[in-house]
Amino acid sequence: MLKNTIYAPLKAYICRTLNKNMQFKIKDIAILIGGTVEGNSDVEVNSVGKIESAQRGDIAFLANPKYEQHIYTTNASAVIVANDFFPKKAVNASLIKVEDPYSSFTALLTEYSKMKLMSKVGIEQLSSFDDSSTIGSNPYLGAFSYVDQNCEIGDNVKIFPHVYIGENVTIGDNTIIYSGVKIYSDTKIGANCVVQANVVIGSDGFGFAPQENGEYKSVPQIGNVIIEDNVSIGANSVIDCATMGSTIIKKGAKLDNLVQIAHNVEVGEHTVIAAQAGFSGSSKIGNHCIVGGQVGIAGHVNIPNKTSIGAQSGIMTPPKNEGESYFGSPAIGLMDWLRAYTIFKKLPSIDKEIKDLKEKIVTLGLNSEE
Repeated sequence: MLKNTIYAPLKAYICRTLNKNMQFKIKDIAILIGGTVEGNSDVEVNSVGKIESAQRGDIAFLANPKYEQHIYTTNASAVIVANDFFPKKAVNASLIKVEDPYSSFTALLTEYSKMKLMSKVGIEQLSSFDDSSTIGSNPYLGAFSYVDQNCEIGDNVKIFPHVYIGENVTIGDNTIIYSGVKIYSDTKIGANCVVQANVVIGSDGFGFAPQENGEYKSVPQIGNVIIEDNVSIGANSVIDCATMGSTIIKKGAKLDNLVQIAHNVEVGEHTVIAAQAGFSGSSKIGNHCIVGGQVGIAGHVNIPNKTSIGAQSGIMTPPKNEGESYFGSPAIGLMDWLRAYTIFKKLPSIDKEIKDLKEKIVTLGLNSEE
């Protein structure tokens, strides 16, 4: 059973009904999402689908009224609907009524996905696990994965094929490490994290000291990476170890694919970062920030809590206040940027007007240069 999830008590119940075909009774799903059933509560479902194309055995949802017509023709076995939904004509599917159909369906997808993953258990052939390391209950260790010395791996951890885990790594309960991930020595990863394929955690930061002869000498990077609980890291992202101390991704942070986190960076709690964003060394990002795609943050810059940064922006100097929005490169306040842009896009016509005025001045013989 998964720990530290808001559905943990209900998960224990529904897991008792789970068979090898991942089939659930409608009444059990209703318990999981806090709904009530109208129709046959013993109907079984084994997959999810969109209401307009779902088949028998699927469960769908109806949140937007413009899709209501599909509930009367859908082949889904069950549909999640709002408490105040009353069909205008006969519906073949069983209904599960909830306060918020979209949120309930999202929660169901989350738990269904987790259950599928958590059903993977065992140590596959050709994997390697050092005798000095420990692993909790219900583990999965995929083929060609490698766990080095003195590692501590929690309960229900899923390590997919071709994962490398270096010495002295700690991984908390229920964390999922997908194929191709490389985790360098001394990394600490919390519980309930998801690390997508080909992520690299703990590689050397970009530290080179210029020499008198014009060459650069590598500065040893002897720190580590700390990833707290409930963090999600997208595919092909890289998180460098600290030069000294720790690079830290705090609890609840969500990183998209292809994100670069340099040495000694701190990413705050519940901050979300879109793809291709890059954070230079020792920058610090506050809690509950939103960072758009391809954003660049200069080194040693502190970003206040609840800051929003638009896509492709470049932050060279630290924003002053919490909760503000920035855009552009170099980035400025969003409203200032929008006002500036209204002028910028008119520059061609303004330039033409100036040239026309100069010609008129010359024509009138009022050119001051004459």
